[in-house]
Amino acid sequence: MSRVSSEDILDLLKLQDAVNGAGASRSGGGRVVATASAAVAAVGLAALAWGALVERNRFTLREVSVPVLPPGSAPIRVLHISDLHMAPWQKDKQDWIRSLAEVKPDLVVNTGDNLGHQHGIDGVAYALAPFRDVPGVFVNGSNDYIGPQMKNPLRYFGGPPARREDASHTALDTDRLQRVFTDLGWTDLNNAAESLDLNGTHVEFFGVDDPHIGRDRLDLIARAIDDMRANDPLADEHWPDPEQSAEPRPTVTIGVTHAPYQRVLNSLVNHGAQLILAGHTHGGQVCVPGFGALVTNCDIPRQQVKGLSLWNLGLRTAFLNVSAGIGTSIFAPVRFACRPEATLLTLTAA
Repeated sequence: MSRVSSEDILDLLKLQDAVNGAGASRSGGGRVVATASAAVAAVGLAALAWGALVERNRFTLREVSVPVLPPGSAPIRVLHISDLHMAPWQKDKQDWIRSLAEVKPDLVVNTGDNLGHQHGIDGVAYALAPFRDVPGVFVNGSNDYIGPQMKNPLRYFGGPPARREDASHTALDTDRLQRVFTDLGWTDLNNAAESLDLNGTHVEFFGVDDPHIGRDRLDLIARAIDDMRANDPLADEHWPDPEQSAEPRPTVTIGVTHAPYQRVLNSLVNHGAQLILAGHTHGGQVCVPGFGALVTNCDIPRQQVKGLSLWNLGLRTAFLNVSAGIGTSIFAPVRFACRPEATLLTLTAA
């Protein structure tokens, strides 16, 4: 059972005040209506208490196998973390992230939104310290640039917002956050491409900065890939067709983005991604059992809001893993039927 902290109780009281404030006082009505209303309110408060005090702290590691490597390749264990939304007082979350080092990943992929508070960087650094010298790559989300802000939750039902950065938000120390990642030895994939050799397989990565606020530069991806391969002394001009290559080598290509907008997923697939990793959606954050997510906060189909699926574009197909994320905004500290998660993907031979 997760511990309930004083911060959790404070968050719940704030949410309860908001719920109470939203309801208008009623006059008249029968006893049946009053009883029914009280029952609905009790159920609502119970669900709120569960989501705010229990479920959002029930961190889980989801494990999946992805048959994406060339035949004969050794498995690669990829730890996908996303949407930490770290605040300085969230010690349980920090300790749980540190414990993930025990699964001994070969690679860590961080898909952004690491900060939930302007003073959350120390918590991120502490949480990720056990992964020093484990190969890693990262892209940024909007909450690596600007702090969270109180929002009307109903606006999420209006579809994804216009792509822009809101200057009214608190600016975060993005440079310091990125120094945390580079000190770990991780590679910046914001509108960039890079390659690593892992367990005998050559892994090519390309990624974009956060599409949710218009920082993605899909026009730069082709050149970044060309530059990466030009600087690779073992690259061959016939990639990815090993039958035409004089000296073929096992290769897999991974696309990385924070927000899984369809235009970005399509571009990554067009550029040869065989596996795409994303976050941002929080898995819907508040879901209905048997129905799933109510919103996605982008234009991805609702049934692909979290977990492993296939993204098809014409004759091309890539595996897509969308993380439900580890944290939530400090202004919406609730999860329901959608536990916080990291993912351990074991890449195996097809």
